[in-house]
Amino acid sequence: MIAADTRADEAIAVALARIRTRAEPLGGGFARLADAIGRAASGGKRMRPALVTASFAAFGGRAQDTPAVFPVAAAFELLHTAFVVHDDVIDNDTLRRGVPNVSGEFRLLAGSRGADADGQEALGDAAAILAGDLLLHEAARLIATADVDAVTRERLFALYDDAVYVSAAGELADVEHAVSADCPDTSSILDATFNKTAVYSFRAPLQAGALLAGAPSSALDAVGAAGGCLGLAFQLVDDLIGTFGTPAQTGRDSGVDLREAKRTPVVALARGTRDWERVSDAISVAHTGPVAIREAQRALEASGARARATALVDETLSDAARAAGALPREASALIDSLSTAIRERIP
Repeated sequence: MIAADTRADEAIAVALARIRTRAEPLGGGFARLADAIGRAASGGKRMRPALVTASFAAFGGRAQDTPAVFPVAAAFELLHTAFVVHDDVIDNDTLRRGVPNVSGEFRLLAGSRGADADGQEALGDAAAILAGDLLLHEAARLIATADVDAVTRERLFALYDDAVYVSAAGELADVEHAVSADCPDTSSILDATFNKTAVYSFRAPLQAGALLAGAPSSALDAVGAAGGCLGLAFQLVDDLIGTFGTPAQTGRDSGVDLREAKRTPVVALARGTRDWERVSDAISVAHTGPVAIREAQRALEASGARARATALVDETLSDAARAAGALPREASALIDSLSTAIRERIP
């Protein structure tokens, strides 16, 4: 989407090294946890720190004047990693990108020491929860120690605070929807989708970069509105990929969201159509294999849900463009380039 600044990568590496340094004298298990945190934070596109630095530059920020932009950018990557680690516990996942995640590593460790299945789960989940807690702390510490004036720090913390609270609310709503007997209405699912991802992934990073560049409040509001729209569109495309994308796009089997019967906006958009019964029945058996997944995909296509979800992405990106109309030329161009990149991901 956009390239990460190597100086933000360096700030991330410094933060991870600090976690390792703090953990080392506190015991073997804790040092092992720090190593697992480092692996959890490695790789990936590092989109969020890239958004911070791209927004900073688009609003005329100069790194030599405000080097704090890089630890702040790193904070948003650590926040993302914290949410991913906790999300894996919530979803009971033990793999990430095909290898054991934090919980998976510590489950294997417990098993090698003779623990039964319950003991392996207990240690794995405890390690992952604590890893996420440490990452949340370290992200906040980066903002607390950034070389900025007191007013800027307070405003950065307000963005961080909002990102944490709104994302937590979205995650809880997502789980509530997953365990409900009936599929929630589209509005509720879209609200959860926005809250879970859009604020911490797009709105807050873009606003943080603009804030550090000295953008006025009106510009922060406009880039925040545009960022929220971009974040929702990004997640909607992710849901389309999880439903209809190829293995090359998902990194997993095609139709993974259908196999896991996730209550995504794509599914919600089929609710209330004349094909809903067929869609619901097909999804209920999608876990049985590729043939059933393909039938669920066909049912969703026939209901018009795929077309409506794609149209919703276009509408949301149009809203982002309207919000960006009040921004300086380079900042507006950044929103436009991000919109193009999101649109190009539609399967």
